[in-house]
Amino acid sequence: MRRRDFDLWIFITILILLMIGVSMVYSASSYYALRIFGSKEYFLIRQLIWSTIGVFAMLFVSRLDYHRIAQFSPIMILVSIVLLILVLIPGIGSEVNESRRWFNFGFASFQPSEMAKLSVILFFSFTLSKNSERLKYFWKGLVPYLLVIGVIDVLLMKEPHFSGTILISSVAVIILFCAGAKIWHFILITVPTIPLIVYLIMTEEYRLKRVLTFLNPFEDPTDSGYQIVNSLYAIGSGGLFGKGIGQSIQKNLYIPEPHTDFIFSILAEELGFIGAVTVLLLFLVIIWRGIRIAMYAPDILGSLIAVGITSLIAVQVIINVAVVTSSMPATGMPLPFFTYGGSSLAFLTVGLGILLNISRSVGTQYRLKREKM
Repeated sequence: MRRRDFDLWIFITILILLMIGVSMVYSASSYYALRIFGSKEYFLIRQLIWSTIGVFAMLFVSRLDYHRIAQFSPIMILVSIVLLILVLIPGIGSEVNESRRWFNFGFASFQPSEMAKLSVILFFSFTLSKNSERLKYFWKGLVPYLLVIGVIDVLLMKEPHFSGTILISSVAVIILFCAGAKIWHFILITVPTIPLIVYLIMTEEYRLKRVLTFLNPFEDPTDSGYQIVNSLYAIGSGGLFGKGIGQSIQKNLYIPEPHTDFIFSILAEELGFIGAVTVLLLFLVIIWRGIRIAMYAPDILGSLIAVGITSLIAVQVIINVAVVTSSMPATGMPLPFFTYGGSSLAFLTVGLGILLNISRSVGTQYRLKREKM
């Protein structure tokens, strides 16, 4: 069988998003970087380096057989859990803003939750592809996977990393559902989970405050509602065509650290409604092509990995945009390709490299299925 090229739709869209993302990181961070680090290019240089590394890593991984990569997933999940434990230990993990999520190496930092995201996708896909029939049974089928997620979620909550917990759990559930898990099993799990979520919110002051702020951010616009109110100001003032690249007002420390999770509001202010919708449509292209790859993948393993990587991007985009538009309570969910961060970008591009590898065989499968119709 002739070796096919990968999906150019996804590849070109990724490059476009990376270029827009790097431009927005520079625009959103320039004032903050000058004030804190004395150089407007502080974050730009680092994001450019990680983006370049990410593209080469994606191209390299796209040449590797995803079956071989998936074989290492049991080791990857164990390493991820060990790293999530180590990052909680004072003196090993680095504490930033009362959260212990990073290993700080001086020249760069590493967030083990990013590795955990990809590890869960590969491990679930690999083991389920061996025997998806096990999911017909609750205790010996579904529960072991829920225990794996439970261990990771507990460690993430200890950091605390609530958005990471939501993301990994959501992606895991999507993979399990697509692999054949029964709906009534999920309903059985959801009933006791809802009181647990309520308890977790009520017992942590910052989580409760976020929910109350979501209900009425303008009640306290100078304190608890400060970030979301300024995010809405940024989005609203952008109008149809925006103020232009570099012309944002809200990035001048009205939005704290505007190059991170609230960068979409700066994008909407500078590029307007048209620019924001264009970026969302680009994400939609990746999601569309990812679903197509999952549908026409040559085997269950490829299909489940494609589902996992596609849903990882989709869930992040949906939650991030919902947060910055005050459509849900605030949580630190990064926007793929845009939010500043090296380890998140690195593991995202590696995951997309695997998706591109799966896409190499999709064209042949698609033609065979069309011929049978």
